[in-house]
Amino acid sequence: MTLVPLTRPARLRPGARIAVVSPSGPVPADRLEAGLDVLRGWGLEPVEAPHAREVHPELDYLAGTDEARARDLQEAWCDPAVDAVICARGGYGVHRMVDLVDWGAMRAAGPKVFIGYSDITVLHEAFAQRMGLATLHGPMAGTETFLKDPDTQESLRATLFEPDSVRTLGLPTARVLVPGRARGITYGGCVSLLAAELGTPHVRTSARGGLLVIEDTTEDPYSIDRILTQLLRAGALDGVAGVACGSWAGCGPYEEVRAVLADRLGPLGVPVVEELGFGHGPTALTIPLGVPAVLDAPADGGPATLTVEVPALS
Repeated sequence: MTLVPLTRPARLRPGARIAVVSPSGPVPADRLEAGLDVLRGWGLEPVEAPHAREVHPELDYLAGTDEARARDLQEAWCDPAVDAVICARGGYGVHRMVDLVDWGAMRAAGPKVFIGYSDITVLHEAFAQRMGLATLHGPMAGTETFLKDPDTQESLRATLFEPDSVRTLGLPTARVLVPGRARGITYGGCVSLLAAELGTPHVRTSARGGLLVIEDTTEDPYSIDRILTQLLRAGALDGVAGVACGSWAGCGPYEEVRAVLADRLGPLGVPVVEELGFGHGPTALTIPLGVPAVLDAPADGGPATLTVEVPALS
């Protein structure tokens, strides 16, 4: 099966209501407050989910119980007054709640904007596989990068309100790992979460025609090797058209990470771009998932870019 473009939700306008949910780990209250202020500054009306600030009574790495986190996401999505949903932070926990969501009810509520990254990769895959919906791999309301980096903020703001203005993506750090040019449908996220999806009921069964975007954090080079090897052995990268790599914060010396990426991804024989500028790094560009795009990795040393062929939002 070849990947196809997914349904794009509508762009936001001033006054839109954006629900803030915590489907993974707990968010520090001061960071969440600051993030809500940023959203208000854009003319949005943030609405906190009932359990957005909770901490699980026994497992303090979770933001409340699995049932509460699933209910928050579902109720926010199914609220006709809500136009978009943004996650407060990542961490760990989505795998525990994703199957508690009523995806039929979510589909019936129609398309909306969904934003997050890191552990939220599991939800990006769920929205793609269970709802056929394009989503935004972007910064979250309670994360330091979103609060401190103007380029991160502007990338998300422009994508939400003026998506036509952010069609070509990539920081000056972007470089060619394997040259070439490829067209495909964007998908992916945090690579360890993609590997953790293998064997689950709704896992993606084909990468054919896909442009894979991957990044991760605090995984040693040998762990990245293991993760990529698992995906390769499972056939999860068969037919992929190209790969765009983001940040590898806390993963050890980048030269070692780069060697692993070249060793594992090079034999695919497709274009590979490194350090495009999304994920856990100091700047996190917003990357649309589920849309047709072109990955340019020029052999002549020209700028490496990912260009979406349609605006992220309709």
